[in-house]
Amino acid sequence: MTTSDEVFMARALEAAQFAAQHDDVPVGCVLVRDSAIIAVGENRREIDHDATAHAELVALRALSHDEPSWRLSDVTAYVTLEPCVMCAGALLNARVARVVIAAMDEKAGAVGSRYNLLADPRLFHEPELEFGVLATQSAQLLQTFFLERRA
Repeated sequence: MTTSDEVFMARALEAAQFAAQHDDVPVGCVLVRDSAIIAVGENRREIDHDATAHAELVALRALSHDEPSWRLSDVTAYVTLEPCVMCAGALLNARVARVVIAAMDEKAGAVGSRYNLLADPRLFHEPELEFGVLATQSAQLLQTFFLERRA
């Protein structure tokens, strides 16, 4: 973990907080190339009425409008919650070079908790993985969000 990992994950947490403001589960994703943020996404399922509007897909779609290729072999994805199967598959298919994860998702995580799609040598790509960057902050944001909804 580097200081820049914490800086970029902090920006992903800001995106997650924005998601919570429109009643979406607070998950954020930041895509970085050459130490610069090139796309940001937050969960938008509720506001967009779209089951596929997870933070990672929102960020990938935002980048696709300006990107000359779908291959992101020089991009790092910072995600505040371990990606689900759909999002792990999208990151895998985009050939993202590195995935940095804050909190793990014991219920639906596909990068180590339930499944491990991004570290499966049988597949066509294995990004570098980093775990636990600002994990406490991400977990607290999620816990607060769900506690408020259950109250």
